[in-house]
Amino acid sequence: MPTAAKLFAALAFAAVAFFASESVKPLFPEGAQFGIFTPLNTGLGMCAGWLVMGRLAGRGYGKAMGSGLRTSAVILFYGLLIQAVAEMLKRSTDLRYDGPMDALTGMVELSGEFGFLALSSPSVMGILIVGGILGGLFAEWAAQRWR
Repeated sequence: MPTAAKLFAALAFAAVAFFASESVKPLFPEGAQFGIFTPLNTGLGMCAGWLVMGRLAGRGYGKAMGSGLRTSAVILFYGLLIQAVAEMLKRSTDLRYDGPMDALTGMVELSGEFGFLALSSPSVMGILIVGGILGGLFAEWAAQRWR
């Protein structure tokens, strides 16, 4: 059921994912090709805002901040997973893996590397934490305003 809280949460977390994606790009080696990195993560943020935060809105401002952080964590987890799968598929077409288990192990390693890159950057973590809290409060405000 579409609600104002889901719409506002989707827009807020799309912005959080967009700015986090843009702030992580300088951390990669020079010449890295990003393709649809930012649009994909922005769409993921929109889906997470709608499905996770939008569902949790309307329970009070205190819980909204925690729900916003939870939504940012969901964006980070699935963003890392999607990017690791994409990189693993790209590497597997270059025949860098000996078999499917080697490719899956490589995907987990890539996810860890990308996660370390994101978690070690104060700007990315600041955007995810502050953006998550503000996005949660924004969705809660919409839920309180339009019941």
